[in-house]
Amino acid sequence: MQDIIEKKRLSILQILQNTDDVAISSHKITRKLKEMGYKMSERTVRFHLLSLDKDGYTEYFPKKGRRITEQGINELLLARAYEKVGFLSTKIDRMTYKMHFDIYKKEGNVVINLSHVKLKDIKKAWPLMCKVLEKGLGMGKFLVFFKPGEKIGQAAIPEDCIGIGTVCSITINGILLQHGIPVKSRFGGLLEIQESKPNRFVAIINYDGTSLDPLEIFIKSGMTNYTQAVKNGNGLIGASFREMPSESRSQVEDIAEKIDAIGLGCFMKIGYPGKSLCEIPVNDGSFGSIIIGGLNPMAILEEYRINVQSKALSCLIDYKKLFPYTETEKRLKSILNK
Repeated sequence: MQDIIEKKRLSILQILQNTDDVAISSHKITRKLKEMGYKMSERTVRFHLLSLDKDGYTEYFPKKGRRITEQGINELLLARAYEKVGFLSTKIDRMTYKMHFDIYKKEGNVVINLSHVKLKDIKKAWPLMCKVLEKGLGMGKFLVFFKPGEKIGQAAIPEDCIGIGTVCSITINGILLQHGIPVKSRFGGLLEIQESKPNRFVAIINYDGTSLDPLEIFIKSGMTNYTQAVKNGNGLIGASFREMPSESRSQVEDIAEKIDAIGLGCFMKIGYPGKSLCEIPVNDGSFGSIIIGGLNPMAILEEYRINVQSKALSCLIDYKKLFPYTETEKRLKSILNK
């Protein structure tokens, strides 16, 4: 019985998490639960909501309804991990479909990763981040900063931190999908580079077999080597492997050039139909591609023992809010001096 109640509570939190930070009524929650196969009265739903309020997982807004709290989001991440294998793969698909960006008009939203760096560490951190982007080892050339206490989507920046948004590589999935090209995200991994060129993957985690982002795992495990990658082009960096239909290869190459021209470049290498790429075999009728990890500018901080908390696939943001990494010092001064 307790297991059933827990499933219902988590389902309510899941519904609230998917509402894009908008409070919704118990009536709407009841309707969505029925769509998920749960037969609950609105009265029962309100009972569970009161319990979730008490636990700090939801927040009530008069005449509007409930909204999930940051504590509720954390509970969703931690609870019932065995049921969430494949969760990341599903999230990738959802963010891909929600994204809309026009590479010709340079308008729309992109997917970002969100990281927190302590205010006391930021002066040491930002030159390292910029060096990764300067060497072409990050996803494009852009960043976005968030002030202490600022709220982004369903996350809030701690008062003693600066929020740093880096463009997530799933942005590429969204752009290609808008051009009619489906993308299969196979895995995230540690890519060995030699003379700044991809050589082979030394560790991989399949997206459909994990509830956590692979690059977050590799970064925290201390397995990366951006220090040498930046210094001499030989190291271990975060990257991912995608597959696309063979017939789309020339179109993908064309789009890759346009993406690079607007500062979102991330294709390290594009393979050929049916041919292995960096020792990774591809399915018939497809070609592989290696995409640079969006969290790479944050990964180097861990190597210098600068504490950073990162969340991949965090949210969508207007492209126009991004700025070139060359403006980092100026942007930080405007935040720190206030």
